[in-house]
Amino acid sequence: MPKSKKVKKTNKTKKNKALKKVKKFKNKVETKNIEKKNTSLNLEEKPEIKKVKKQPTEKRIYNLKDYVVYPKHGVGKITAIEKANIGEIDIQFYKIFIEKEKLTLTVPINQQSKLRAISSINQINKCISILKTKPKVKRTMWSRRAQEYDQKINSGKIYELAEVVKDLNKNTDIIADQSYSERQLFEKAYERLKSEFEAVLNTNPDEVQKKMDKALGRVQISDEAQ
Repeated sequence: MPKSKKVKKTNKTKKNKALKKVKKFKNKVETKNIEKKNTSLNLEEKPEIKKVKKQPTEKRIYNLKDYVVYPKHGVGKITAIEKANIGEIDIQFYKIFIEKEKLTLTVPINQQSKLRAISSINQINKCISILKTKPKVKRTMWSRRAQEYDQKINSGKIYELAEVVKDLNKNTDIIADQSYSERQLFEKAYERLKSEFEAVLNTNPDEVQKKMDKALGRVQISDEAQ
């Protein structure tokens, strides 16, 4: 065989081997990519489920025997801080006794944003100032005003509570001077405000009532009744 033909055949053989190696390498790379893709799909289809062992908590700011305000029920006292295991989750919660309603609430600690601490002396003094101001006269329909008053009472905000007491105060104990629904809302707001005054001032209910009635201008009526 001539030398030139032998060289050509050798070069062709080398070229074929090189092409086979390249093709084999490409096949390996493609196989790995497919395996990675399948693995990621499997992970997406079957995510790993981790059991929560402890309840997520907010910063705890209340202690046993602290007074707190639950917006829809008013002032309560923390009578216990307890633990329970519900659905394999450890939960801590407050037991809060609402004296005015003879009601005990169970509030998980991680939901304590619904609670607020009782007011300061300065806030109580500001409430007294609000009670001394003139009632706002609104000419809207009573049904709409009643809804607004009820929302303010259940807001848990003490200044809004004082405004409702001030606006619904008729300076009289005579039932005929108020409609039934007006009197109901007034008494609800009055008792809520009074209970917070009692907790903050740490004094008896009679003294608190005198203080509030004086600010509202109701003392003279009580005296005349006697």
